[in-house]
Amino acid sequence: MSSPAKPDIDSPYPLTAAQIAQFRRDGYIKLKGVISPETIAHYGPIITSEVYRLNTMHLPLGQRDTYSKAFLQVGNIWTKNETVKEFCWGQRLARMAAELLGVKGVRMYHDQALYKESGGGVTPWHADQYYWPMSNANSVTAWIPLQATPMEMGPLAFAVGSHRFEAGRELGISDESEERIGRSMKEQNFPLDDTPFDLGEVSFHYGWTFHRAGRNVSDKPRAVMTIIYMDEDMRLIEPNTKARVGDRAVFASDVEVGAVMNGKMTPRLYPAA
Repeated sequence: MSSPAKPDIDSPYPLTAAQIAQFRRDGYIKLKGVISPETIAHYGPIITSEVYRLNTMHLPLGQRDTYSKAFLQVGNIWTKNETVKEFCWGQRLARMAAELLGVKGVRMYHDQALYKESGGGVTPWHADQYYWPMSNANSVTAWIPLQATPMEMGPLAFAVGSHRFEAGRELGISDESEERIGRSMKEQNFPLDDTPFDLGEVSFHYGWTFHRAGRNVSDKPRAVMTIIYMDEDMRLIEPNTKARVGDRAVFASDVEVGAVMNGKMTPRLYPAA
């Protein structure tokens, strides 16, 4: 008996000029039918198994700080499991990232699973690139739910057009960022898109787009995989915060400041080598 075919993670997803323009205008886009149910059924349980195997957070929710209540966070899973690597190196998502950014190729900065447990708290307002020592804004996160994500699970929510607003970029995920950035988003009249995600729907957002997520009040964990892509010509800047020093140590320890981030932890994914 022949083995079942591997789910398709490499064929192109046709992006329209209007969708690319929308992403660049709004700082994010949500797209339906990016990942098939069969692909999620194949890779999702393996990702989940690795998340729980590698997770180091074992405190009860009531004993954690705001950041740790938001989600179980496990990164660089691609370096520990060949099947997860296969998923993360898929050409479909990487090509979409390159086309949305308008660059000729992308590297993976890292993968990161974000599992919001049942009863998990809010993910405070923040912009991802606060943590990343990158030389420009050509970075994008693919946010990939491994199940349909209704409102009660805490889907990702975006401040529309906020990627060009600089106040608050100096804040990491915290109670302060939730209060200050949330207030700024209202004062600046940035619309909030906090709609649910269908099964197979994926969002892409710039590294400087402000976003948050609500609590998970359902009885199931909100399982999400993310892949962060960057322009293949992105350069490493001198880390100027403790968070960026930490990121450089993990993801770019073999890259000199000012050089293209082409180290062993940041492989070029598209075009495929």
